[in-house]
Amino acid sequence: MLSNRSAIILKSIVEHYIDRAAPVPSQSIIHSYGLEVSSATIRNEVMQLEKEGYIIRPHTSAGSIPSDKGYRFYVETLNDIRLPVNQQRLVSHLFHQIETRLEEWARLTATILAHLSQNMAVVATAKSVRPVFKHLELLNLQDNTALIVLVLHGARVRQQLLTFNGAVSQDELSIASNKLNSILTGLTSVQIEDQKLNTLSDAEKQAVDAVLVIMKAEDAVTYEETYMEGLQFIFNQPEFTGPQQALTLVDLIEQKNLMRLIHPHAFDEPGVHVIIGQENESRSIHNLSVILSQYGLPGEAVGCIAVIGPTRMHYINSIASVGYLSDVLTKLIARLYGKDKLPEAPQNN
Repeated sequence: MLSNRSAIILKSIVEHYIDRAAPVPSQSIIHSYGLEVSSATIRNEVMQLEKEGYIIRPHTSAGSIPSDKGYRFYVETLNDIRLPVNQQRLVSHLFHQIETRLEEWARLTATILAHLSQNMAVVATAKSVRPVFKHLELLNLQDNTALIVLVLHGARVRQQLLTFNGAVSQDELSIASNKLNSILTGLTSVQIEDQKLNTLSDAEKQAVDAVLVIMKAEDAVTYEETYMEGLQFIFNQPEFTGPQQALTLVDLIEQKNLMRLIHPHAFDEPGVHVIIGQENESRSIHNLSVILSQYGLPGEAVGCIAVIGPTRMHYINSIASVGYLSDVLTKLIARLYGKDKLPEAPQNN
């Protein structure tokens, strides 16, 4: 466990290095935090931090660079991380300007997050765990042909033609729609199959069979699109001035492997996760830090939001941005599923 003075010195080194991307000399630490100690004391503390693995120094007279362990200590000691109120207002305003669609929300979130963090943002759209019946309309087209309009939770609408064994009027279809809505609303395909539907007419049973075909087809689809923004911010970082680092990252993106490498972390526990450098499981992203969180409704629709950048990233800003935007998306998803309201813009205290 670090002493209070060692912790302050390490914090100074981390924040200086994040801001300036250059090794931090001992003199800068004294000036920044007004420590009333001698230069010799600072040097001794820095040597001890190096010995314990919190910092790296290319040689004894060089400035200090935080190690992954140093960044981890810094992140673990951060308190009360919140997005500034003016940025919260801007986010709320932008979300009120777009359509109520998962894809639009994900695309906007990636753009906002990239600009707030000045790093690459990755947003995977909320994936429905299993389609749930919400509403059905049967519309007469010809004597024995109808259009099924099936609405699933998450604002997904599917349409399909259905040919009945005999002629069916619109009145009969409307009665059938109302009856099936009262029985099937809120059920998955598995739950619908478990229902005792002996009282249904032949036409109603045909409609249920068609609904099951649609829902089972939905079960087989992975509802997940990934949106990435901010690659230009990463390539402006000094860590990516070398061609090899840039090519490695581009290759991961083009092969669609980046989200696969980081995605499992999002579902271990709720909240914002920070994965620093070599804490990443894949060796190919050991030079990156990932800040991510899941969003949505567990058991119904869950997605992932992440900031990716060099280990020398502005952790406070990125953690606050990921946390706030994941909360916004969760509330929007909840509203889409009829369980919450659109988040309001924060008020002045």
